[in-house]
Amino acid sequence: MGSGGDLRSGSGTDTYGGDVTEATRTADEAAGPSVDVAAVGAGIAANIGRVVQGKDDVVRLAMVVLLAEGHLLIEDVPGVGKTTLAKALAASVDATVRRIQFTPDLLPSDVTGVAVYDQESRAFEFKPGAVFANLVVADEINRASPKTQSALLECMEERQVTVDGVSYELARPFMVMATQNPLEMEGTYPLPEAQRDRFTARVSMGYPGREAELAMLDGRSTTDPLAALSPVADAAAVRDLVRAVGTLHVSDAVRRYVVGLVEASRRSPHLRLGASPRAGLQLLRAARASAALSGRDHVLPDDVQLLAAPVLAHRLLLTADAALGRRSPEQVVAELLSTVPVPRGR
Repeated sequence: MGSGGDLRSGSGTDTYGGDVTEATRTADEAAGPSVDVAAVGAGIAANIGRVVQGKDDVVRLAMVVLLAEGHLLIEDVPGVGKTTLAKALAASVDATVRRIQFTPDLLPSDVTGVAVYDQESRAFEFKPGAVFANLVVADEINRASPKTQSALLECMEERQVTVDGVSYELARPFMVMATQNPLEMEGTYPLPEAQRDRFTARVSMGYPGREAELAMLDGRSTTDPLAALSPVADAAAVRDLVRAVGTLHVSDAVRRYVVGLVEASRRSPHLRLGASPRAGLQLLRAARASAALSGRDHVLPDDVQLLAAPVLAHRLLLTADAALGRRSPEQVVAELLSTVPVPRGR
């Protein structure tokens, strides 16, 4: 947490706690029966953990993005389990899943679909593409051309596909999990800022710990644990979780804290591009999901601080001087957390 993270009781007006209003209670009751987000989320995370061992923080972030109705960019060196994480999450939820191997010859119509002329009916019939699924695994997304990458822009933001002037709504939940290798850049196309900004969070897998790697060598020598993974929730259950997350109470102080972090990034001397308004929205949604997974009915500044780097860092562009000084976007986010005042409250 930042050094300004005083979470003790205070007499100031910037409180993150407080009572939920009667209007909020009425809205919660209208939303239907309550769902134990923490329990169901823990079950899905434990199921993923059977395959992705020793990476509890990474699995939790994937769950946060799922419940925030966002999209996840998994970026790391080859062989650390990027695609395995995406597949394990997809296998843990009984929903429609499509995997797209992004290659230089992949066409936008392969992703979104195409209108085909039917000789019998003498009319064009829409053939849905691979993006028409609840969970879409975009493997090595930076190997496809920018034209094909842009086919995901409308899908990820508006959750619909427009072909020949006709819009087709995508099913809920809808989540894109994209992987890319940041080292092997020859023959690849870096994601543009507009594409990166549509990903709720970016995560790096990192190397496993010694015990986790030993367990992996022992357990995967003859079998594939993904093949034995069974779903522990379905699409309807995930939709219920998402609705429950949306009812969590967020105080005005926490909202101002999120806006303060976003605004501070735009004034940072180390950045030539700060966080967008979409970044603030995604940070608040992710903080709601994190609070729900922790079993709380309200968001704390801790939730915002915990997710600030995964949600904001990949959206920021360093100045030339900051890049030459080997400063990372994560370091800039840490500086923002240490300078932006944290709200106090009960």
